[in-house]
Amino acid sequence: MELKVISDAAGTPGGGCASSGCGAGGEKLAHLPEAIRAKINNHPCFSEDAHHHYARMHVAVAPACNIQCHYCNRKYDCSNESRPGVVSEVLTPDQAVKKVIAVAAAIPQMTVLGIAGPGDPLANPQRTLETFRQLSEKAPDIKLCVSTNGLALPGLVDEICKHNIEHVTITINCVDPDVGAKIYPWIFWNNRRVTGRKAAEILIEQQQKGLEMLVARGVLVKVNSVLIPGVNAEHLKEVSRVVKAKGAFLHNVMPLIAEPEHGTFYGLMGQRGPTNDELTALQDACAGDMAMMRHCRQCRADAVGMLGEDRGEEFTLDKIAEQDVDYAAAMARRAEVHAAIEASRAAQRNASSETFVSIASLTRRRPARPEPRPVLMAVATTGGGVINQHFGHAREFLVYEASANDVRFVGHRKVDLYCSGDDTCGDGESVLAKTIRLLDGCEVVLCSRIGYEPWGQLESAGIAPNGEHAMEPIEDAIAAVYREMGEAGLLERSGGTAQRMSA
Repeated sequence: MELKVISDAAGTPGGGCASSGCGAGGEKLAHLPEAIRAKINNHPCFSEDAHHHYARMHVAVAPACNIQCHYCNRKYDCSNESRPGVVSEVLTPDQAVKKVIAVAAAIPQMTVLGIAGPGDPLANPQRTLETFRQLSEKAPDIKLCVSTNGLALPGLVDEICKHNIEHVTITINCVDPDVGAKIYPWIFWNNRRVTGRKAAEILIEQQQKGLEMLVARGVLVKVNSVLIPGVNAEHLKEVSRVVKAKGAFLHNVMPLIAEPEHGTFYGLMGQRGPTNDELTALQDACAGDMAMMRHCRQCRADAVGMLGEDRGEEFTLDKIAEQDVDYAAAMARRAEVHAAIEASRAAQRNASSETFVSIASLTRRRPARPEPRPVLMAVATTGGGVINQHFGHAREFLVYEASANDVRFVGHRKVDLYCSGDDTCGDGESVLAKTIRLLDGCEVVLCSRIGYEPWGQLESAGIAPNGEHAMEPIEDAIAAVYREMGEAGLLERSGGTAQRMSA
């Protein structure tokens, strides 16, 4: 039996959509033509591996929406809050294009421009399509994406294709109108407001029709679904089956965000979000039918930078007002940066292809020993696919599952900044204690460095801190730690704790 980093869609370990790639294992995307796989190679929102290396950007040009969701409140804004619908500035198309040019020149690894709100982009077709029209002319090296609820989608498929938009995300939370009636209080359809089950029927019909039309035109479609416990949790398995059958290639099941302070209907009514275990279990259940995306950060509608970070404050309108970017020169620089990134990814793939960790020797001496159990490990990283972040500087941890067969990405855990000078959360719990609680289920934390205090508290919680693999590729380091655990006898299903690893 061997532990290895399993291959991506193109057949090379660690690249494209790797084992974690889009969270589903490379074999789930292997059926896609090479041309399609090439389209997602540097798309951080469509490829899990690409999100380690490339940045994305959203521009908020679409304020109006044609449906109401019980989990949405577009009026709320906080510069520190990251969730869909939140923006600090609503831009005109001209302002949006100027901002994109400025960001692309300053952040050359930015490859994707998306329009996702704060309302629905296709409920604001003039503003959305004019932005895309200008960008396709002025910045042809940037991928263009749009995210929509799908209500107006069928009538705009021709326009989407005309503007070279090759990636579309549709939020589909149900395929059963009875479920939909619990999620959507109303839609605006044919100049009137429609409510209840009828509203859900119309929305579902339009979503499915639009999905089929996009696939027929060769557009890559990702489906987003919000997991709402007690409402659509079990039903999302059917959603995944249906959208896969109609040609969507990626399914992103996201947790409901329902804190009361956001002012949503669900939040005010006490609807809870899913636990990490519930989300992972549902994603795993859907993965049997569909390639799953697990690296989504549920970004703001004006997010800028790598997934998991937001550099929007660096590019407000007042800060870019006087900039005059030579985009031809910027494109040349961007091409150089992208080539360097791809060379680095290729080197990581080559290294990972040689990472075969044999654990057969762990069982030869005792043939009756059961197969080693899987282990969850949390990783602190700022990007690049390597372990390169101090524990106390992390705002999120990527979580991987190591097993006897592979290393796979399973999700991320957002945390408060430990080294921030403020040691308590709003409820009186210390930041460190909350971080450790949010890492529940993980047995190892890999980071570049870690202080004495968190080291001790992690150990006390049964989580082994590990700073021995700084600047190493994530999957390779996890495989090495898993091997060490096996050699130390910590992988038997009935015994052993990671805490002993740090002794």
